[in-house]
Amino acid sequence: MNTAIIKYFFIVIGVLLSYHNGIAQEQSLNGHWQVKLDSFDKKEYTITLPGTLDDAGIGYANKIEPTLHIATLAHLARKVQYVGKAYYSKTFSVPPGWQSKQIKLILERVLWNSTVWIDDKQVKVNGESLVVPHEFDLTEYIVPGKKQTITICIDNSNIYPGINIYAHQYPSVESSPMAHAYTNHTQIKWNGILGSVSLVAKPKKAVSSVNVFPGLQNKKLEVRYRLNDVSDKNVKLQSFVIDPQTGKKWSSSFSNGGYAQAEITGNISFADKVITWSEFTPKLYHLVTTLQSDSGTDTIITKFGIRELKTKEGDLFLNDNQIFVRGNLECIIFPLKGYPPMQVDEWRTLIKKAKEYGLNLLRFHSWCPPKAAFTAADELGFYFQVELPHWNLKAGYDTAAFNYLHREAERILEAYGNHPSFLFLSLGNELEGDFNKLNDMVGNLKQKDKRHLYSTTTFTFQKEITGNPQPQDDYYVTQWTKKGWVRGQGVFNDEAPGFSKDFSQAVADLKVPLISHEIGQYSVYPAIKEIEKYKGNLLPLNFIAVRNDVQKKGLLPMASSFLNASGKLATLLYKEEIERALKTKGFDGFHLLQLQDFPGQGTALVGLLNAFWQSKGLVTAKEFRQYNSELTPLIRYPKAVYTSNEIFTAGVELANFYKPLNAEVVWEIVDDNKAVLGTGTFGKKEYVIGNCLPVGELKFDLKQVSSAKKLTIELSVKGTTYQNQWSIWVYPGALTGEEGDVLITGSLEEALPALQKGRKVLLCPSPDTLKGITGKFVPVFWSPVHFPDQPGTMGLLIKEKHKALNNFPTDYYSNWQWWDLTIKSKTLNAGTLPDEAIIVRVIDNFVRNQSLTNLFEAKLKTGRLVFCSIDIISHLDKRPQAKQLRYSLLKYMNSAAFAPGVNISEEHIRNYFK
Repeated sequence: MNTAIIKYFFIVIGVLLSYHNGIAQEQSLNGHWQVKLDSFDKKEYTITLPGTLDDAGIGYANKIEPTLHIATLAHLARKVQYVGKAYYSKTFSVPPGWQSKQIKLILERVLWNSTVWIDDKQVKVNGESLVVPHEFDLTEYIVPGKKQTITICIDNSNIYPGINIYAHQYPSVESSPMAHAYTNHTQIKWNGILGSVSLVAKPKKAVSSVNVFPGLQNKKLEVRYRLNDVSDKNVKLQSFVIDPQTGKKWSSSFSNGGYAQAEITGNISFADKVITWSEFTPKLYHLVTTLQSDSGTDTIITKFGIRELKTKEGDLFLNDNQIFVRGNLECIIFPLKGYPPMQVDEWRTLIKKAKEYGLNLLRFHSWCPPKAAFTAADELGFYFQVELPHWNLKAGYDTAAFNYLHREAERILEAYGNHPSFLFLSLGNELEGDFNKLNDMVGNLKQKDKRHLYSTTTFTFQKEITGNPQPQDDYYVTQWTKKGWVRGQGVFNDEAPGFSKDFSQAVADLKVPLISHEIGQYSVYPAIKEIEKYKGNLLPLNFIAVRNDVQKKGLLPMASSFLNASGKLATLLYKEEIERALKTKGFDGFHLLQLQDFPGQGTALVGLLNAFWQSKGLVTAKEFRQYNSELTPLIRYPKAVYTSNEIFTAGVELANFYKPLNAEVVWEIVDDNKAVLGTGTFGKKEYVIGNCLPVGELKFDLKQVSSAKKLTIELSVKGTTYQNQWSIWVYPGALTGEEGDVLITGSLEEALPALQKGRKVLLCPSPDTLKGITGKFVPVFWSPVHFPDQPGTMGLLIKEKHKALNNFPTDYYSNWQWWDLTIKSKTLNAGTLPDEAIIVRVIDNFVRNQSLTNLFEAKLKTGRLVFCSIDIISHLDKRPQAKQLRYSLLKYMNSAAFAPGVNISEEHIRNYFK
């Protein structure tokens, strides 16, 4: 422990001791409880709280089998499950000294309703929140010093069905709801109590809430107090601010002057020097508030940060500095327990991991995290978008549910509003319904609390609404505007790779900040080895089902290669997604879906990390941060493939959301043997905060490239760790000596006689004449289970060292030079064709698990064959990659190395044709 931490510790302890008499007293109810289930077996069980029935193994045992069935592939399976009322009871007593106190019961997180009895006397109020603590005033029910019994009924039934969307893909009651606050797809529908289970004693006249509103313009805190009892008119309310790191008090303070009213507003001027809170300076202060009355002294310590979030000319500004959201979804994916962690340390670990990968925000999709998450984010300098527990296509139609959501929004603001990390609040995910009501709710929330920015919905598909922000939207999260897409998922398979592109046209004239919605969603093949990691409440039956299927089909030895190759393709696409956003003027951020796997909604394994936020070996944090950080070198160039008679020309720019810089950007070009082909500098320049900051133009003559090569262009900010890199493929401008004695044909009727005569044949039929799956560059979107009507492959697995590709440099996975080739191809079912014959595999999705190919070699009779279902015949003058692949195949076929070891029949070949 370093000296700064020790000093900080003793300063905070000193403050607490100074006001010890007024600090609330707390008695934990953690430990053993008895529980009975209303509709189970009527037995009484012992359970530990905080915890859940799943933790204790109480409930109906899982009956799902690990087969490729919708029930198995929907999501992870609970070992046990129970939905209904459960009654938790325990004997307790509170100290006699609590006789004159107000006593409250705190249940930090409950799913969904809670009812409390003390000695069989029901407490008047029920708890109903999914995302804030349930609190009960037990003052009139508790006799200090006496042993009593507390009984808590937790009902995790679907209390307000109108908050949720119900997926037709999953017909079972357990699997159809999808809003993450109440679902089995990520968080499970647990029954229990999480976090604090405690009794808290305070003076009967106390401060019920303190809300701090920093004002950067007038350099004052506006503090809003609420008192629970104003019967004593001589109460004294005082507040001052202390810097917990130095122990210094601000010179200004607040006192109410001895009057009492239910709501009081005070002002405290800033100290001469204050530090604003942001991702770069997560500075926190403490507001110490005391209320002295005839019932004693009540003391509250409120942590806050000085920060002001605004919009200006369609962009986001924090403390008058433009910011760019580099966000990632968090959907309550905690696959050991099936519920969110409630300890600060656990959230610190998660947020630190997110920051390692360059992220600065988590979007909590249709839920709100516990206080521990906000505390960790405040300390580490990390931003949150919070959402109501709401994902519904008829928002506002169910009056009871809508009123509940309005209450929930107000509870969220009251419980977590002081946290500086709480930047954004949305009313839910992809809402459809009555937008007049949604706008009215946002307007009401803004009047109460302007510390955050608000949105009616995080995107919508509703036809008359989608594409334009709503009147009350402070910011706008969307996949598209009326002018076009703002995420790559809509264009990457349809447009040839071009790295000068951005979304400027789509965001032109937009008056509010735009954040692109759920970019990514590129499916990665399951990591079979992860099965052993699931040692908690959930069973990976979906993973086991996939493993069993690929094992039956003889593909299990390739499963890890499928993972790596599909994951590298997903990484490539995530990089381009992020860079296009950073290169768009008027863009204010993105929400990734997502860095980590999503094991629900049909096993949507879209992560570059697994569901535990652990590496899959696809990309390091350092590599990912190259294109996802506060300072990112960027490049604009028109295409991925060049010939050696061209000049590579690129525009260089910076996206700088760090600080004003005087910096020098340098460049280097190397080949695949790491030989340096060129270097240069753009000189020192001043760079303001923002994106699309011009650095200069890079020109490099490719004439020195005499053979096919992959080149890497690297940009770096000299003297820093900020760098980025890109690949291009350069092929000779002129190729000679192609055919030799190889017959090149697309005709089966021409190929078969030639093979029977012992000839070498390059059979490359038009893809339109072949059976199979239409070629596609991008992988499965989200999940082949959740969205079954898609071609559904997952990229290429290439034998990159195969001699047939000696003159076509390639990685073992799909990279940009394969875009044209895969788009103009047909994917064939290889069936029983041995792996030895296959040069390029197409990775099938994990529901079908077929052996697929678009390039293989074999013997037929005495002839030797290369079968290529990629178009390497047409428009070769405009398709250098197709020309080069054809050249490489022919060079191989005209060499002594061409000796296929696998025999196939004429019928086998005929079966590929329509």
